[in-house]
Amino acid sequence: MSQAQDPPEPSITETQAEDLIHGICFKTGPPRLLGAELEWLVVDAERPEEPLSPERLRGAHAAARALPLTSRVTVEPGGQLELSSAPAGSLTECVDGLRADLTAVRTALAARGLALRGDGQDPRRPYRRLLASPRYDAMEAYFDRTGPAGRSMMCGSASVQVCVDAGHEEPGALGHGRRWRLAHLLGAVMVASFANSPAREGPYAGWRSARQGNWADIDSRRALAPPLDAPPRDGWTRQVLDTEVMCVRSYDGGPWVAPPGMTFRDWLRGSGPAAEGGLRPPTAADLDYHVTTLFPPVRPRGHLELRMIDAQPGDDGWLVPVAVVHALFDDPEAAETAYRVAKALADTYGAGPAPRNPLWRSAARHGPADPELRAAATACFRAAGEALPRLGASAHVRDTVGAFTERYVLRGRCPADDPPDRRPGQRADQPPDQRPDRHARHRSHRPATGKEARP
Repeated sequence: MSQAQDPPEPSITETQAEDLIHGICFKTGPPRLLGAELEWLVVDAERPEEPLSPERLRGAHAAARALPLTSRVTVEPGGQLELSSAPAGSLTECVDGLRADLTAVRTALAARGLALRGDGQDPRRPYRRLLASPRYDAMEAYFDRTGPAGRSMMCGSASVQVCVDAGHEEPGALGHGRRWRLAHLLGAVMVASFANSPAREGPYAGWRSARQGNWADIDSRRALAPPLDAPPRDGWTRQVLDTEVMCVRSYDGGPWVAPPGMTFRDWLRGSGPAAEGGLRPPTAADLDYHVTTLFPPVRPRGHLELRMIDAQPGDDGWLVPVAVVHALFDDPEAAETAYRVAKALADTYGAGPAPRNPLWRSAARHGPADPELRAAATACFRAAGEALPRLGASAHVRDTVGAFTERYVLRGRCPADDPPDRRPGQRADQPPDQRPDRHARHRSHRPATGKEARP
């Protein structure tokens, strides 16, 4: 490893690092803001089962970035497109802003013969990384030490992430301690209800959410939740400092690498691999960057990021988890119901952290076919449905959530249970009986797509 130049910031001590994590992870106050991050696969509108060339993917990204959107547009390593909303003061503001931006993006992509597809895991193979950067070079090298799950996560997964405020400092339904625990217990309900990455083969064959399996297996600690029996700030601080450093950023143009097995605490103490590698001391910026390389199912970043939900099918499928999470966390009556449901799931959670305990494993494997998760989902979706009018949700949001509840939740089903012939070949805006004849498409003239872009 090449010796990096001194960073422009002063180094920090272990105590200072603990104080920084305590200060930034849970910023408490009345819950009032909501946000969502939507990841999408970019596909050919007529042949979604076929991989895209790097040139077409880059053209799609450029077209989306050129639009005057309120959401931030970013690109994931395999070419997945992400729209991140600005923090919104209401569910209506969040949903309306994202729907308007998605309409603009879809229109721009349609002009290129492309579409957005909401699948939790890309069924197209093989996966290849589109983006080249020091961060992703280091990330790929790090994950390759433990197997293929890391590359699959980086280049083939897509999710709906919902961001809610951490909550009040004091105890109660909207207190940060309860919301932290609630997020991890109900997280399994969200995994089961919105599972949308069925696997037909491989290590997760038969699972409803292969994406969740990938996340659980990327390495020994990076994707794990802290122990729920610890106070939230203390548990998260230990998790951050005792997780292996993925990369040390270089200030001299060298590669971003780190000695294997070096935790951030080792780096702070200058011990073990940190001492052997002759590393510079870490800074506050290094600590903040390290946190961005941790991928637990719930990540505290001043607010709570719920990261366990698969991308959802259809134009508006994404708004269902956004609305349901908002209702269960920010409506006091629904939050009380959700907490009672969560307490009933506590025994099934087990001693292991999410997502590797029995409750989360069952959610990923079986979805709402698990009777406990089905009962919990039914209670939570009913509570959310009752809360949405109180939260000022539009008729469209209420109807969309209601339709999802009827089609899936009350029947013990999830999107992954839809018949296979409706998944890879069906355009999002066409019901099954209106899909174009595939043989007719293949008989017609079509431009060459070049070599695929996915790892």
